[in-house]
Amino acid sequence: MNLWSETKSVPVSREMIWAAYKKVKANKGSAGVDEISMEEFDAERSKHLYKLWNRMASGSYFPPQ
Repeated sequence: MNLWSETKSVPVSREMIWAAYKKVKANKGSAGVDEISMEEFDAERSKHLYKLWNRMASGSYFPPQ
């Protein structure tokens, strides 16, 4: 089973998440509200991107405050 091909209620594609990640990386992005550095994020990039996509696509993503 391919976890990236599940149907979600909000049209957020894998490609959209990847494009956003590449923009942040190109701009030498820093830790956001979740306080995870790019180095920490990249250490488990696939896991983090999947989790982000899954939550955004399902409408259940709420950034930490």
